[in-house]
Amino acid sequence: MMIELLQKVRVIDPVSEIDELFDVLITDGYIKVVASHVSDISSDTKIRDCQGLVLGPGLVDLYSHSGEPGFEERETISSFLQAAAAGGFTRVSILPDTSPAIDNPALVAQLQQKRAEEQRGRGAEGNLSPLHPGSPAPLLHIWGAITLDVAGKQMTELADLAAAGVVGFTDGKPLENLALVRGVLEYLQPLGKPVAFWPSDRQLTANGVMREGSDALRFGLPPIPASAETTAIAAMLELVAAIGTPIHIMRVSTARSVELIASAKAAGLPITASTTWMHLLLDTKAVKSYHTSLHLDPPLGNPRDVVALRAGVRAGVIDAIAIDHTPYSYEEKVQAFAEAPAGAIGLELALPLLWQYLVETKEFTALELWRALSTSPAECLGQKVSAILPHQPAELTLFNPQQTWKVERKSLYTLSQNTPWLGQQLKGRVVQTWC
Repeated sequence: MMIELLQKVRVIDPVSEIDELFDVLITDGYIKVVASHVSDISSDTKIRDCQGLVLGPGLVDLYSHSGEPGFEERETISSFLQAAAAGGFTRVSILPDTSPAIDNPALVAQLQQKRAEEQRGRGAEGNLSPLHPGSPAPLLHIWGAITLDVAGKQMTELADLAAAGVVGFTDGKPLENLALVRGVLEYLQPLGKPVAFWPSDRQLTANGVMREGSDALRFGLPPIPASAETTAIAAMLELVAAIGTPIHIMRVSTARSVELIASAKAAGLPITASTTWMHLLLDTKAVKSYHTSLHLDPPLGNPRDVVALRAGVRAGVIDAIAIDHTPYSYEEKVQAFAEAPAGAIGLELALPLLWQYLVETKEFTALELWRALSTSPAECLGQKVSAILPHQPAELTLFNPQQTWKVERKSLYTLSQNTPWLGQQLKGRVVQTWC
């Protein structure tokens, strides 16, 4: 039996709307007591002084990229799950744009088996991570592809994928054939699984790599107009209004998109939406460095976009913050800004940086941030997160907002280092994760 007492820990629980100091007693993966003071404990209880630490529900990532299968030098399922646990995530969801794509039940089963093998083989290696020694690995959800080979042309066997246990459906890429999108919405209605779309008009995007505006002109980079996103969102909302199938809108990055989604929700459309953590922290001015890990798709927004996205998250117009962890090797990223593949890692960096720049500055409350990283993304997947209460499973993240550490190869569990924060000192790190 493993018994732990976390003394004087700051409990942040969006389910119960609590942000208070408590003692929390955990026994064999379950919360036993939550009280202002716990003294009735057995002699074999491990007591941990948690003053200054934060305990919240385990974080939930809506969508990220795994290198495996096909690009194991970028990321394996094992390293992905290690990085997730190190970042405080107890549930993660991988996108289907692997090689081969996750467009058939056999590959879904193979990936589920990989997670089971990771669980069985944790041993001493697994204990290198902040994952609690008695805890299973983070729960790995798998998005099933909407189209074969995520090519946007022919629908997959959606019912077979649903039966195989996918968490929902997305290509993780823009689908521009609106007739196909309409057919997908009609077909998916009875299956009751989440479906996520990334609205982006690739003709309007063209060869752009940076959000259109004065900074794009100043830096001499090909621009992407905001309308590349907003026209695609408007079309998607019209289809939802006509058919009624609930959808999730991924990677929202513009102020006008927030307005469109707010209007659609006010009109009663069954939609949820997410933005990514880097779109909340950085704007086009950061691209001045030409760091290729700032080449994102969709691109970083102009300053007014960032303001609108932050307000959208706080108001619940944007339901969740996604990580969209996108690992690339050093060789792939060492190119000119426009030629480098778009994307950056984030599983181990998101919570520390969001806390530092949004909570420490008092722009967000701790509850607002934790909700957008845990309970809300779970709800977008049709799931629930347990409250931090007695008799509930201990699916928890213990975070030290004051711990400093350097972002470097030896301090990261991900196999890739494509981040603009590489080599920098960060404040805030996950101490332990219970899955």
